[in-house]
Amino acid sequence: MLDGGPAAFEPFVQEYGPHIYRTVFAVLRSRQDAEDVMQEALLQIYRSLPNYRHNGLKTWLTRIAVNKAIDYKRYKSRRPEQAADFGQREQAAGMETEAGAPPPEEELLEKEQRSRIRERLKELPGNYREVLTAYYIDEKSYEQIAGETGLEAKSVESRLYRARKWMRRHFRKEDFE
Repeated sequence: MLDGGPAAFEPFVQEYGPHIYRTVFAVLRSRQDAEDVMQEALLQIYRSLPNYRHNGLKTWLTRIAVNKAIDYKRYKSRRPEQAADFGQREQAAGMETEAGAPPPEEELLEKEQRSRIRERLKELPGNYREVLTAYYIDEKSYEQIAGETGLEAKSVESRLYRARKWMRRHFRKEDFE
């Protein structure tokens, strides 16, 4: 696609479109908005290809998609009447369950991703695994982790930093998708 022109764009969309959609959906939590923003992100990517530095294509694509989604979310927050109207239309269309939960297929995708992440976490050294799980999975603060592990909060912060560094050296982002 980088030098294939418009004809190479369709296979590119087929290969990376689902990843971009999942990325955008994770930020927006709305199918319709995610589809719209995905289209805009794909156009932005296509227009930005001459500036691509051939360094981490999927990371570059993800960054553009996330930025587009964040921009859209900011836009929606500035126009709350449209956001409220959209929520009513989505519920009327049956896009959410009674309790306002995401559709079952989205829950299944998230569950599968969490399972893959947990499997990969087992490969981490024990001291890193403990703080990463507590911080990212259990969503605990540095202070809570320090209290449970007997470490100082600064030590928890250091371990998280080293764990992230270890993961960057040993894992690829694609391993978690």
